[in-house]
Amino acid sequence: MTFIRALAGACLASLCGFVAPAQAQTYPTRSITMVVPFAAGGPTDVISRIVTSHMAQTLGQSIIIENVVGAGGTTATARAARSTNDGYTLITGHMGTHAASVPLYPKLAYHPEKDFEPIALLAGTPILILARKDFPPKDLKEFVAYVKANSEKVNAAHAGIGSVSHVSCELLHSILDIKPVGVPFNGTGPAMNALVAGQVDYMCDQIVNAVPQINAGTIKAYAIATPERNPSLPNVPTTAEAGLPAFQAQAWNAMFAPKGTSPAIIAILNAAAIKALDDETVKKRLLELGSVIPPPKDRTPEALATLVKNEIAKWSPVLKPAT
Repeated sequence: MTFIRALAGACLASLCGFVAPAQAQTYPTRSITMVVPFAAGGPTDVISRIVTSHMAQTLGQSIIIENVVGAGGTTATARAARSTNDGYTLITGHMGTHAASVPLYPKLAYHPEKDFEPIALLAGTPILILARKDFPPKDLKEFVAYVKANSEKVNAAHAGIGSVSHVSCELLHSILDIKPVGVPFNGTGPAMNALVAGQVDYMCDQIVNAVPQINAGTIKAYAIATPERNPSLPNVPTTAEAGLPAFQAQAWNAMFAPKGTSPAIIAILNAAAIKALDDETVKKRLLELGSVIPPPKDRTPEALATLVKNEIAKWSPVLKPAT
């Protein structure tokens, strides 16, 4: 509690101004629910569990992960937006729920910028082009030629309209000018299981979900959609190296609270998240999964608010034709 009070005092001195000291000093007094808008075992779930486990130690209260699936993560996100803004219900959102959802869902029940308070960016997650292990193409150039020639026959798994796996493959498909069959699942965990089982042909997925399967040889990876190779998968070429430089995609996962949550509480949660990201064990676990840990300048609520605004602007022209 001494740590929390110190944080609250710093918040009041530098960030929160008018917020009553008692509000920060008494938070949290009970467990916190972290809504994860996808199935257990997916990238967002894994990153949430790693970071919140450390945060719980800092805050002195348990953080309970609640997986709520449906509609590319927007079902859970809409529910979180309507939650009481007392700091006890939070959500781990990402590029899909807090950016791509805007152009994809004309009747979206929330707005990422208007209905949430940004807390902290947790991790960047590069995108990989993956396929079942017996998919015929041997490399990315063969993959491009194959899916173009068989676009009406091949299928692409994803975690629902608006999910990162859906959005990133929509970008890929727009570059290749193809419209394969989409196969939705309630999360990238189930989608990955289907890919491993050979029930679907390919998918675009965050690296966190893919490293163990690639290393085990249960799926194949054609390329990573970032400018540089990832240390956790040094043998997987970049899309530029493999012949498709136009496809660049990196997702992100971040923590949000319902609109109107006290600035003092936001500051306490942000500080706890930053402390988690600086912890050597947390960093090791995230890096082993291929995540990109954000630098200090990108960890503030203000930086996250800017990221959300820019991501909505980035993905809107790409995804509106797909609606």
